[in-house]
Amino acid sequence: MLGRMLKSNTAAPAAAPEHDLSDLAFQIQQRELEVAYKQALYTGQQLINGLLAQPELADPKRLERHGWKAYSQNDEDGVLAEIFRRIGVRHRSFVEFGCGNGMENNTLYLLSQGWHGLWIDGSQDNAATIQRAYAPLIAQNQLQFSCSFITRDNINELIGTAQLGPEIDLLSIDLDGNDYHIWEAISAVNARVVVAEYNARFRPPHDWCMDYDAGHEWSGTDFMGSSLEALTRLGTARGYQLAGCNIVGVNAFFVRNDLAGELFAAPASAGHLFQPPRYDLGFCLKNGHPLDPRTVVHGAIRAQRT
Repeated sequence: MLGRMLKSNTAAPAAAPEHDLSDLAFQIQQRELEVAYKQALYTGQQLINGLLAQPELADPKRLERHGWKAYSQNDEDGVLAEIFRRIGVRHRSFVEFGCGNGMENNTLYLLSQGWHGLWIDGSQDNAATIQRAYAPLIAQNQLQFSCSFITRDNINELIGTAQLGPEIDLLSIDLDGNDYHIWEAISAVNARVVVAEYNARFRPPHDWCMDYDAGHEWSGTDFMGSSLEALTRLGTARGYQLAGCNIVGVNAFFVRNDLAGELFAAPASAGHLFQPPRYDLGFCLKNGHPLDPRTVVHGAIRAQRT
């Protein structure tokens, strides 16, 4: 198409209207941007492949090579699938807070497979999108949603209201701030697996955690969350083993001690399993066409019927 456009323009009279040339220039610019974007995606994927080929990740008990993206922000869907392949699924239940607008998070892919659970997010805009897009699942109580600003004083009440039982399969924590303190406060459910964001600025053995601030809202800077060392310390105190991190250095995955056994890489330390921040690589983990929430709803309902 571009070749035909250029040929047509060359043969056009010198007095061709200015807007035709402007339109041609715009389309050429868009094409160049599209090519550059695809090249960046390819380069990014090659970088990830190179990172995953590192000898230290060859241990079959490590999780990084199992990562892939369906509806997660990065490769968390694949890592979680591998964790549950090893330890099994018991309840097909989850709690995720900081779930965003329901178009990209750690439990959306599970929801599409018939899992049930609770989403919590404090944004009214996100709430409107979720309540509209997932109305059929909310109506049948497969998905519960609470538009609430989370604190360590209300988190147990919010979770308890969902009545998911004393044990759930997955707890996903993404608050960009008080994550450590909220996990520390949770007693309403006992999760088999916990996934939590860590602040990869601080490498082990640096034990760093922001002070609790009930009104904290992330400013987009590195003043957020806690280091992997701090989260691992908390996880150990709560009876969890660090199972690994994803390759882009965003999320840490913890498995309850009674389930972990020797299924995951050792030593289960922050120093051994830490991944540095590679946030820019997340954009190249594409997976097909853009999400239509009806796809998730359709899958979730069908899975419940079978």
